[in-house]
Amino acid sequence: MDKDTKFALLVIAIPLCGLIYCGSAIAVMVYSEYVREHPLTFGTLFLLIPFATGAFIWLRASAKAYQGKETERIKN
Repeated sequence: MDKDTKFALLVIAIPLCGLIYCGSAIAVMVYSEYVREHPLTFGTLFLLIPFATGAFIWLRASAKAYQGKETERIKN
């Protein structure tokens, strides 16, 4: 898979995943009595899941980039 295909997939997939996630969160809030009784807990949970996922992806990508720079520096 080349860079352009990966980028196109990323541009299409991220908003689609966001819509699915928001729709499922709203559906859980509408249909679950327990979730409606504990809004702060589940609101925090619905907030932290995408944040933690994004942080994980960001840190993993930066670690790979840093590791690549270290490898180049050692070779020189």
